[in-house]
Amino acid sequence: MLGSAAIELLAQSGETLAGRVAFVELAPLDVTEVGGEKLDQLWVRGGFPESFLAAGDAASLRWRRDFIRTYLERDIPQLGPRIPAETLRRLWTMLAHQQGGLLNAAQIARGLGVSGATVAHYLDLMVDLLLVRRLPPLLANVGKRMVRSPKVYVRDSGLAHALLGLADKDAVLGHPVAGGSWEGLAIENLIGVVGDRAEASFYRTGGGAEIDLVLAWPDGRRWAVEVKRSLAPKLERGLRSALEDLTPERSFIVYPGSERFRLGAEVEAIDLASLCAEIAA
Repeated sequence: MLGSAAIELLAQSGETLAGRVAFVELAPLDVTEVGGEKLDQLWVRGGFPESFLAAGDAASLRWRRDFIRTYLERDIPQLGPRIPAETLRRLWTMLAHQQGGLLNAAQIARGLGVSGATVAHYLDLMVDLLLVRRLPPLLANVGKRMVRSPKVYVRDSGLAHALLGLADKDAVLGHPVAGGSWEGLAIENLIGVVGDRAEASFYRTGGGAEIDLVLAWPDGRRWAVEVKRSLAPKLERGLRSALEDLTPERSFIVYPGSERFRLGAEVEAIDLASLCAEIAA
């Protein structure tokens, strides 16, 4: 069994191991493991055990900062060609600022002073290392102009907060990234519970119709999940329009409350822990 150095060790192997090796992705802790009552702690600190279980927020932030520095300066250079640690940190930080935004490689390239091809290479590396998630768009045949750029998330919310210097819940809530960070936490937990049983994507049209997460099951059914950082979620026009386009079997709005209730005949407001438990079951 291999740990975090699996990529490096496999690269050193003289054999392909095809047919004799299996891969299991062990993601950080999720809400099904820590419990819904600790969801805020999971959101702020992220799911790395040493960070989540630290004695306090300051100790947790210190661990995440040390992890980021060690990963950039020691671990990543061992996996391939030399990549400037500071450039990669700036890219990682830019992605944290844009948590849940559409990928604009040209804009990022201008900010870093590198080419678009270099940004694509760096981003591929971070996706391969499970640090960043590229959520693809759902290209449905609905007769509308579709958004074709992927959405990008720093996979662990705690690392995103550490890159932005946000030490506790109050700091996160006071920062513009709060909504995107909460969305990233929900989507990462849901995709982790779903695993390879369904294909995950998002839906957005040029006219403003949008669903944060679409789960496509092998039998053709679709589940639609919208994420809202509000205790009083509303069924907005963009979501209504998207639901009319896709007609999913089930539709949810994930919000930070604890009660489960309906918003109209088709959409159900639900907390993250309950939806993850329902999918897992």
